[in-house]
Amino acid sequence: MSKRLTADLASGALTEALADIAEDAARVILPYWRNGVVAETKSDDSPVTKADREAEALILERLEARYPGVQTVAEEAVAADGAPAEAAEWFWLIDPLDGTRGFIEGRESYTVNIALVHKGAVVAGVVTAPATATTWRSGAPGAGASRRRFGESWQAIKVRNRPASPMAVMSHSMTDVEAERLASRHGCVQWQGTDSSLKFCLIAEGRFDAYPRTGPTSEWDTAAGQAVLEAAGGRVMAEDGQPLRYGKPRFGNGGFVALGG
Repeated sequence: MSKRLTADLASGALTEALADIAEDAARVILPYWRNGVVAETKSDDSPVTKADREAEALILERLEARYPGVQTVAEEAVAADGAPAEAAEWFWLIDPLDGTRGFIEGRESYTVNIALVHKGAVVAGVVTAPATATTWRSGAPGAGASRRRFGESWQAIKVRNRPASPMAVMSHSMTDVEAERLASRHGCVQWQGTDSSLKFCLIAEGRFDAYPRTGPTSEWDTAAGQAVLEAAGGRVMAEDGQPLRYGKPRFGNGGFVALGG
């Protein structure tokens, strides 16, 4: 593996670079938002747009230029060509536009996600919300998490101590009955729905306390958000109670819960 990758990971320069790439991808996406973008349907019945594909092309080109030779597992490339047979020791997980359905409907909570995985553990990640011009990132190991508005300085974020009345943030795809059941299972008396990996970031900055998920997701949906949340002091646990891992068969997740303080 390149010395630049490991040196940048150790110094925090890696997620600085990933943030710049994700924000440039956001600038590719924004002209399509609320502008009559046409969606196609992929084989798994999920939608895809030109914005997804163009953002992913930019991300892949920029990653290869800066860190050549690292395996990439990116949503649209996997949809077109299939997933790699197995994960490398180091690999990128990329979702160029998470929350495409909400994006098509004009909602704000869609994101760009880039994460780095080493031996099954997510070690760095960046999440960008184009609609609000906001980026979250993990820093150097042990340096915490931070957030910035485009063009502004980074501000440190962390999870909050669990309050007396914890709040859950849930997927919009869930029914109210299922959301209430899951929220109460994790001690939350209130819940709110939103799209995309933004849920991890809202917990990381101390606005919510739990995000439980039972339905299937892909690893590129969760890796970057998990990196940010863990750096901010939170946890993402699989159904066996262990940290959610990556490089699983077909790069798919089972159930998990993301927790704050």
